[in-house]
Amino acid sequence: MAKRLFIKTYGCQMNVYDSGRMADLLAPLGYRLADAADDADMVILNTCHIREKAAEKVYSELGRLKPLKAARARRGGEMVIAVAGCVAQAEGAEIMRRAPVVDMVFGPQSYHRLPEMVARATRAVAKTGAGPGRGILDIDFPAEAKFDHLPAPTATGVSAFLTVQEGCDKFCTFCVVPYTRGAEYSRPADAVIAEARRLVEGGAREVMLLGQNVNAYHGSLAEGGEIGLGALVRRLAEIPGLARIRYTTSHPADVDEELIAAHRDVPQLMPFLHLPVQSGSDRVLAAMNRRHDADAYRRLIERLRAARPDMAFSSDFIVGFPGESDADFAATLRLVREIGFAQAFSFKYSPRPGTPAAALEGQIADEVKSERLSELQALLAAQQRAFNAACVGRSLPVLFERAGRHAGQLVGRSPYLQAVHAAAEADAIGTIRAVRITGIASNSLSGALDGASAAASAS
Repeated sequence: MAKRLFIKTYGCQMNVYDSGRMADLLAPLGYRLADAADDADMVILNTCHIREKAAEKVYSELGRLKPLKAARARRGGEMVIAVAGCVAQAEGAEIMRRAPVVDMVFGPQSYHRLPEMVARATRAVAKTGAGPGRGILDIDFPAEAKFDHLPAPTATGVSAFLTVQEGCDKFCTFCVVPYTRGAEYSRPADAVIAEARRLVEGGAREVMLLGQNVNAYHGSLAEGGEIGLGALVRRLAEIPGLARIRYTTSHPADVDEELIAAHRDVPQLMPFLHLPVQSGSDRVLAAMNRRHDADAYRRLIERLRAARPDMAFSSDFIVGFPGESDADFAATLRLVREIGFAQAFSFKYSPRPGTPAAALEGQIADEVKSERLSELQALLAAQQRAFNAACVGRSLPVLFERAGRHAGQLVGRSPYLQAVHAAAEADAIGTIRAVRITGIASNSLSGALDGASAAASAS
C-alpha cells in the first residue's frame, strides 16, 4: 500500500528542486505525493533562511501539524514530521529541543541520506513500539557530493529546474548561505548535461540552471579540465528539443566575457537576467562585502546590453542596511532610475544570527526602513508596469506550460519570464507560439495567437 508524502517548500527555486529530489528518493520506499498534510504519512518542511522570521514560520507550521499527528496516533497510525533545508541546517538542535513533534531534522547537503534516516526511524518503531525514532539529526556537510547519490529525476514539466552549483564563497555580511549551504561546489559538466537530456526526454522544453552563485560554476569534464557557465550553456544548447535556457542567481563579480558572449551567440539563452545589486551606494556595498561598486554594476549592464540589445534585467535590493544614510538610499534610487528593471525583489534588512552585519552598529529603525522600502517599491513597480506596457502590440514567443483558469485558455512564459494568458488548444502545451500582446494585468500579460507568425513557432 502506498504511503502518502506531503512536502511544503519555502523560499528559492533550489528548494523546489531539492523537494522534487526528496520525492524521487522516497518513491522506492512506497511514498507518493499528497496534496495536503492532513492524511500524510510523512510531512517534510523544506525551509529557507533568507526571508525575515523564517524560523518563526517553521514553528508556526509545526504547531498546526502537532494536532494532526496526535489525531493519527489516536487512530493507530503514524505521521513522520521532518524539517529540512537551511533553517534545519542553522538551527537543527534548537528545533529538536523546542519542537518534540519533529522526528527528523536534516540540512540541504544531507538529504540524499533521507532513505537511511527513514529506515532508522522505522527500526526504532519496530524495536520500541513507540512513534517514529526520536533525535534523528543530520546537519553535517558530508565529504561526498550528494548529487552522486541521487536517483535520476522521474517527474518534470514543460519547464524544469536543474541545480548545477551550490554554496557560496562570497560571504556577504548579511547572508547565511555560506553557513547553511557550505562552500561553492560545481557539479561535473557531463553529469549536468546528462540530467538535462533526461529532463528533455521527459518533456521539458526549458531548463532553469540553479545555483546560489550559479555563474561561479566551474564544472569538471570527463576528458579533463573544466568549463564555466558560458561554455556549459553552449553545450546544453546542442541538446535536441531544448528550446530555452535560463539561469539564476548570479553575482555581478562572476559575470565573465565567456558568459556575456553566450548571451550574444546562443539563441536558446533567454534575454532576461536576474542580477542582484542590493544597493546603489558604494559605501553600503563595501559594508555588505559585495566585491563590486555601483559603477562596476552599471558597466556590466552596458556590456550585456551591447551583446544582446533586447536584454532585460531583474535584481534584488536591501534597504535599511546598518548605517545606510539618506544619501546612500538616494544612490540606490538613482541607480534604479538609470538602469531600469523589468522586475525586482526588494526587502527591508533584517539581522540573521551569526552573520557579521547583525553585530554592526547603526541599525536602522524599522519605520525608516518601511518608508524607504515603500518608496523603492513604488519606483520598481512603475518600471515593471512600463516594461509590460511596452510589450503591448508586440508579438512575443510564448512557451505554453499549462491550462489557465478559464476554459480554452493556456498560460505560458515570454522570454522575459512574464506570465502570458492566451486562448489556445490544449495540444499547444509544450510548444512555443507567437502571441500578439493585447493587454497587461498586475502580474501578467494577455494576448492572442499571432496567425501571421504562428507557422514559424517551435513545436
